[in-house]
Amino acid sequence: MIPTSVPFERFAQLFEVAKRAIPTDPNAVQLATVDARGRPSLRTVLMKDFDERGWVFYSNKNSRKGRELAAQPFAALNFYWPELAAQVRIEGTIQDVPEAEADAYFASRPRESQLGAWASRQSEILTDRSLLEARLLEATTKFEGLPVARPPHWGGWRLHPDRVEFWKAHPHRLHWREVYTRNPDGGWALTLLNP
Repeated sequence: MIPTSVPFERFAQLFEVAKRAIPTDPNAVQLATVDARGRPSLRTVLMKDFDERGWVFYSNKNSRKGRELAAQPFAALNFYWPELAAQVRIEGTIQDVPEAEADAYFASRPRESQLGAWASRQSEILTDRSLLEARLLEATTKFEGLPVARPPHWGGWRLHPDRVEFWKAHPHRLHWREVYTRNPDGGWALTLLNP
């Protein structure tokens, strides 16, 4: 049995290399969700934290991704770093980040991003850009001289993994694929896959 920390340690080591090699958003990750009919949806989010509990990202809970995660609490992440010829695929269950953790992260964001979270009705149709700008002005006025509180519709999720695949390019498309699968006891089993 593989110790519980191994896939996370491997990711941490690879992510340190990615941060040195990729100057802008090495934490960008593709997030896949499904709707009630099982139709997939994919977008890029920014991973903001990870540890042995899983990978964390934040957004508007009323967005399409938020609604899909609320209805189907399963998701997949894919980090692809062409500069490293590597990717990491992660699948698992979704859990809400605790309120205190979401508050702390929100407080660390730039003020303009905090105000933008109040102004944006993410994923809804916007008939006129001036409506968004008006909501931004309203939020700016509301919080003038005050800390910006986290909106009730904004928060985070943690993807708790049950499968983590490390992929590394090799010549002749004979890529190296290692998959860690979580056992019922919390440990991991390691298998290799054909490319």
